[in-house]
Amino acid sequence: MSGADTADLVLEVERIGVRGDGIALYQGRHVYLPLTAPGDRVRVRLGARREEGWSGEVIKLIEGGARQTPPCLHFGTCGGCALQHLSDAAYGGAKEALVREALTHRGLDPSVVRPLRRLPPATRRRARLALERGRSGLPRLGFHARASHEVVDLRGCVVLHPSLLRLVDPLRLLGQDMFRPKDKGAATMTLSERGVDLVLDLPREPDYPALERLATLAEAEELARFSWRPDERTAPILVAQRRVPAVTFSGVLVELPPASFLQASVEADRLLAALVLEGVGGAPRVADLYSGLGTLTFAMSDRGATVLAVDAAAASIGALKIAAARAGLGTRVSGAVRDLDRRPFGAEELGSFDAVVFDPPRAGARAQVQALAQCQVPVVVAVSCNPATFARDARILLDGGYRLVRVEPIDQFLWSPHVELVAHFRRA
Repeated sequence: MSGADTADLVLEVERIGVRGDGIALYQGRHVYLPLTAPGDRVRVRLGARREEGWSGEVIKLIEGGARQTPPCLHFGTCGGCALQHLSDAAYGGAKEALVREALTHRGLDPSVVRPLRRLPPATRRRARLALERGRSGLPRLGFHARASHEVVDLRGCVVLHPSLLRLVDPLRLLGQDMFRPKDKGAATMTLSERGVDLVLDLPREPDYPALERLATLAEAEELARFSWRPDERTAPILVAQRRVPAVTFSGVLVELPPASFLQASVEADRLLAALVLEGVGGAPRVADLYSGLGTLTFAMSDRGATVLAVDAAAASIGALKIAAARAGLGTRVSGAVRDLDRRPFGAEELGSFDAVVFDPPRAGARAQVQALAQCQVPVVVAVSCNPATFARDARILLDGGYRLVRVEPIDQFLWSPHVELVAHFRRA
């Protein structure tokens, strides 16, 4: 197909795809158009082949569809948010549709999907920002640009909690002082109830003057804990600690191991826990699989359940068990370290539980779900950050005799194409 054939195509955007692009049709195939909205009429140029269609470049917006003015000054360049331009109704509809389409693809009933649960802006308590010093010598700190390694220098953000946003300027100055031209690194920030836990990925091991510079930053910004590491795969090395970072789950204070996982916001913790509790009901014995630090474990124990928390991260289970003991929950909350992808709980092990909750990473829980489908646990509640792998796992449960009762989509990652969900299953 020649450029002359496609230089002046006029298409109408029909819906939003899983990556946040608008999707139009040309010759019966998809054309993926970034930063467009349903109902947009656009003049486009076709680009490279993508999946069963093409990527497309918007030359001109002829007529706007379901749009609004984006609230962030970086929208269109920053890759962190792809959907700020959608109207409120189109935005909610797009995220709900992503979940329904994933279910439909696996032959599941999409009518069980409820309306999107919204979470407020400026509440995100964890973020990883790229930090680099370009060839010009100027430091840049921010999220990467869309489909690019280029760093968008952050001057404001409508997603991050203000306590994280205020660290952007001091960290940019740190990059000016400590980074050489072309150096690259990252800053991982987690807001706890005792202050920010900050981990810096540095291009080289800091010498003594550099360590003094880091310690000065920790003191000036009153960081709870400050560590460095050479890359994301390496355990952090402590620089300074005023107090151990901690969060509270259902009244239980849990101290955070370095580089531990948390949900994106306190509001997400509370909503996820409430929806899981609705699914579990009054089940007296519950297995919380992929439990992490215990967001859901302590919510269920607070309701009166006896809970076994299981996770592959030994540090997380260790912190959970210490927190349970301090709270006097030693008889109701127990923990086990186990890689459920390699060694899932079998039907015999799960037979003593009245409910099972699982909250796996994006890859889902195929091995564990295959074992779960063979057991007789009456109630299963799934939490997922990936509708596609959730639908695959749900299909396995339904084929094993479970019934999918309800799916609640949650807008945890605001204005991104990602959607969280909580699903309730019952033994048929």
